[in-house]
Amino acid sequence: MATSNAFSLSLHLNISSDFLRGNPHCGTLQSPVYRSMKIPSLFKLNRSIRCIAEPKEKTVYTTKVSRNANIAKLQAGYLFPEIGRRRSAHMQKHPDAKVISLGIGDTTEPIPEVITSAMAQRAHALSTRDGYSGYGAEQGEKVLRTALAKTFYGDLGIKDTDIFVSDGAKCDISRLQLVFGSDVTMAVQDPSYPAYVDSSVIMGQTGTYQNDVQKYQKIEYMKCLPENDFFPDLSSVPRTDIIFFCSPNNPTGASATRMQMEQLVAFAKDNGSIIVYDSAYAIYMSDDNPKSIYEIPGAKEVAIETASFSKYAGFTGVRLGWTVVPAELRFSDGFPVANDFNRVMCTCFNGASNIAQAGGLACLSTEGLKAMHGVVEFYKENTRIIVETFTSLGFEVYGGRNAPYVWVRFPGQNSWDIFAEILEKAHIVTTPGSGFGPGGEGFIRVSAFGHRENILEASRRLKVLFK
Repeated sequence: MATSNAFSLSLHLNISSDFLRGNPHCGTLQSPVYRSMKIPSLFKLNRSIRCIAEPKEKTVYTTKVSRNANIAKLQAGYLFPEIGRRRSAHMQKHPDAKVISLGIGDTTEPIPEVITSAMAQRAHALSTRDGYSGYGAEQGEKVLRTALAKTFYGDLGIKDTDIFVSDGAKCDISRLQLVFGSDVTMAVQDPSYPAYVDSSVIMGQTGTYQNDVQKYQKIEYMKCLPENDFFPDLSSVPRTDIIFFCSPNNPTGASATRMQMEQLVAFAKDNGSIIVYDSAYAIYMSDDNPKSIYEIPGAKEVAIETASFSKYAGFTGVRLGWTVVPAELRFSDGFPVANDFNRVMCTCFNGASNIAQAGGLACLSTEGLKAMHGVVEFYKENTRIIVETFTSLGFEVYGGRNAPYVWVRFPGQNSWDIFAEILEKAHIVTTPGSGFGPGGEGFIRVSAFGHRENILEASRRLKVLFK
């Protein structure tokens, strides 16, 4: 083998970091370890040798605080961030695709100007001495509570003092769980909004997750399927302390009739249970079904109602909602539930944004109500387009009439597989039904929140995909 000065070779030796410390000869051929080697003259052409230290395994510092075992029971991530993660991965894979999101129920249309101008005026007033205000009442501004009682509860016997203004119904669900504590039993519609189950798990109300049936122990899953008109057979439901019930329902879009609501209230009274009634989509009701549970006689003694401006006025980012806890609702010892909820609100919350509350008050003005209903009608037309699309393709389609969600059945198929197929082939994001509970397997939820051109384009793509 010939050698040449035209090139040189370096001998790369992996030397432990312990050896390297304090070794003045490292990097030269004078080190004893090198002299003991029989290094060919070829390598000596390059008079230096590069030493590469093997890094020690990094030790991660840990505290002595144990992880909350209840949070550890939660399965994977919360549904909608997981959908967002998969959407992002798809967009990286297909950077030129125009992805249409009909998954998470996030509003897309601008908030009416009559509402935003009121918020802007309130925000500007904060820059003046006379208009500035700091902390407000944790229960909300009295003028807004009074307007809510008058607008949505009219002659139902709900007083302004029964209403607690907040930053949204989802937040209030978790605050209510703090009121209930860990020693209560829970029932939910199946399928249902995942926050009910996840907050129950975090509070320690449940047992472990059972993979074979996709349920948590100690939660009563009330089947709500097309076969039972999306209303549970209450005669077969065991007694629980708390019953979460949403109408119009997320995700199925079904709404309970007056007769069904009467059965639910009677069931709660017979069992001494408390209903947490989620009315976040009541403004979308087209049928002559109750918009509030307090339309049912006796409901004030057994029910709490949560509501929100999110889907009414596009406040998903503004954040404003309310919860009604009637003075008539009491625990088994006679103590008013409202008193404990007030205590939690005062401890965990400093009150809704005064700017957001100004927007809420504008929503309830004559012009604001008209503007809100205009936006709602826009989304309802989107819903009609989606329903027509899937119906024309021969699918079983539910919901859509009384809610901004369409519930589509794919018999015998896995919900996540359907989600993946529609995303991969049509670049449309939906929501897998199984994310709302085992009763949602074989379904997808399609949201009507979107710009009209996107809804029409999604319709076109779906007709191509499933023709």
